[in-house]
Amino acid sequence: MTSLTLYAKLETLPPDLKSEANDFIDFLMEKAKKKDHKAGVAKFGSLKGKITLSDDFDAPLEDFKEYM
Repeated sequence: MTSLTLYAKLETLPPDLKSEANDFIDFLMEKAKKKDHKAGVAKFGSLKGKITLSDDFDAPLEDFKEYM
């Protein structure tokens, strides 16, 4: 269906139905945005094994010895 066909159909509607069609189009646009947003969300555990910490991660730092 082309944009011209949609426009021609829309022009035949009475004003109250044009308003309803506009609301529905807004709804569809928001639905499409949410669908795109979900595609970018990472799944839990997807980085497992890719991040490592050094063995002495919890060891006190030399710079803070005077404060301990």
